[in-house]
Parts: sequence; C-alpha cells; structure tokens
Amino acid sequence: MTADALQHTHLDGIADYTLALDGLCKLAQHDLYLFEKDYDGLSFNAEPRYETLRHFLLANPTNRLFVLAQDTHYLSTRCPRMMMLLRQFDNRMFIHQTTTRNQTTAPFCVADNAHYVRRFHFDDPRGLMALNDPENARALETRYMELWLDSRPAIPITKLGL
Repeated sequence: MTADALQHTHLDGIADYTLALDGLCKLAQHDLYLFEKDYDGLSFNAEPRYETLRHFLLANPTNRLFVLAQDTHYLSTRCPRMMMLLRQFDNRMFIHQTTTRNQTTAPFCVADNAHYVRRFHFDDPRGLMALNDPENARALETRYMELWLDSRPAIPITKLGL
C-alpha cells in the first residue's frame, strides 16, 4: 500500500477515537477543523495533545486551528492548555460555539482536506478514521463551514478586570 492510498479504520470506542484524534492532529499540515459536543474526556487538556497542537501552530504561520463545540464550558474551565494555545495563537486558533439552530449530532474532525475522524453520534463511541480520502474529507469540511458560519465566538482571549 502506498503512502497516499485510501485507508479507513473502524473505531470501536472512546479510546480508539482519542488515539485517532491524536493521529489526525499529528497529520495536519495546514488546516485542522475540530467539532465536538464539549470535548470532555477526549484528552484535549493532556500534555501530548497540547504539544502536538502547539507544534502544528508553530510549524507554519499560515496554519489554522478551528475548534467548534456545542458547549464550550469544559474547554474554558477545564482545559488550561487549550486556553494557553488560544492566547498564544489568537490570530490562528479560533473557538466557536454552535447556535441552538444546529441539529448536528455526530462529531467529526478534518485535516487538510484529506483526512478525517468521525463518530456516528455524540453518544456512540464507535467511529471511523479515514486517511487520504479527500472526497469525503471535503464534504465534511463543507459541513463544518456551514456550522461555523452559524456559530459565534465563544471564549474571549482577554481577561477583563483591574
């Protein structure tokens, strides 16, 4: 199998899904789009994930990280590493919250119009990781952009106070 061959891997639980997210984040070279219900339990405050995302953002000044959630409370209160990234890369990392009009119930993440990880439902730990699948990755990215356009910035990067 060549390096560019289509590869689908079925994911049987949250542990598989979390490992697939790690792999996807490491593969990203330009754009990374993440969509989850709230990111709780998916290692987004773990040091290895932080280092991977930080390395991705440092690798090239044009790299972009888009984070979309139905509920951003967990990210803003329980993920200080994600908040450090947001403050450090405020012009290339964005966190938005979906609106109540959004009826999407399946999380997914897309890297570089070529690779993706998705679950079948927020409450279902089963999913799929696809490498070198640009057709389906582009379809998911299009869906992501629809959700993004109907979302709002959720976490301010500056702290107010005296």
